[in-house]
Amino acid sequence: MPARPASRHADRIYSVLSDQGAAAQSAVAASWSRSLHRHGLDPEHWRPPLRLAQAEFDHVLERMESIVVQAREVLDRLFQVVGDSGCCVLLTDRDGVPLDRRGRPGDDAGFRAQGLWTGTVWNERSEGTNGVGTALAEGRPMIIHRNQHFMTRNIGLSCIAAPIWDAEGRVMGALDVSSCRADLTPGLLKLISAATGEAAARIEARHFRQVYAGARILVTGELGAGPPGLIAVDREDLVVGASRAARLAHGLTDEKLARPFPVADLLGREPSPDSLAWAERGVIQRAMARAGGNVSAAARLLGVSRATLHRKLARLRLSQMCDSAGGAEAK
Repeated sequence: MPARPASRHADRIYSVLSDQGAAAQSAVAASWSRSLHRHGLDPEHWRPPLRLAQAEFDHVLERMESIVVQAREVLDRLFQVVGDSGCCVLLTDRDGVPLDRRGRPGDDAGFRAQGLWTGTVWNERSEGTNGVGTALAEGRPMIIHRNQHFMTRNIGLSCIAAPIWDAEGRVMGALDVSSCRADLTPGLLKLISAATGEAAARIEARHFRQVYAGARILVTGELGAGPPGLIAVDREDLVVGASRAARLAHGLTDEKLARPFPVADLLGREPSPDSLAWAERGVIQRAMARAGGNVSAAARLLGVSRATLHRKLARLRLSQMCDSAGGAEAK
């Protein structure tokens, strides 16, 4: 008599984890190991997903309300891309609890039965290996396709998730696209993963810009295949904040950012013609020309202090204007 699917799936997990080096070679195997050994989960346990009480969910939703509002348009756009593929879209908090979702009415009954609904708990501690929980645990985008899930009752799902980072570079939630369809190809999964990652980056950027609403935001180059970094700069051209991508790209830590420092110390390069710094260079050059090379007069035209303008001139490598300005003011 053939083994039940649950037994075959569980046997596969135990077989893989019998290799002591498996967890070091595969993110999925590492997650299976955490699910089994750290969280004490049983892959054959068929209990329904844990669901928060309404009061608990309301508390979590209130804490994350601003993020949910910022993400609505992004979720709508992502669902327009993936909805026809039989997918739903979930926005979760850092504990893997969906706070908002998008899905087609005809698919909702199936998704709700699977627990792909607001208020359920999808962290690894509760559900073992899954898209949301493993992306949060690993701190990177993940595709968990069907029998890569830890729980046997979840092996009919394909889950593509990306973590979302707050303005201080800490994980604050995840964006997930899940499907119950069996015909999703590896190529389609990769396309959905790319769209999910881009949408997560848009939510991060909106959050970062809101946190640093009074600052100027500089966009730095992309780190590998990840999103571009964002750097918040105040009126004195001092760095006051940086997104996770910018922190990784420039080696920035909380300790380094605790004391604002000149952005020139961070970037220190000639701006390119299509950058914001290049546009700023033109504004300063025009102000200096109108002021006849007088730094104090140019600073008044720009609405900044003389010291700030001197720093900008140095950062933008306009030292020759400093020299001529010094001569003009000395007369």
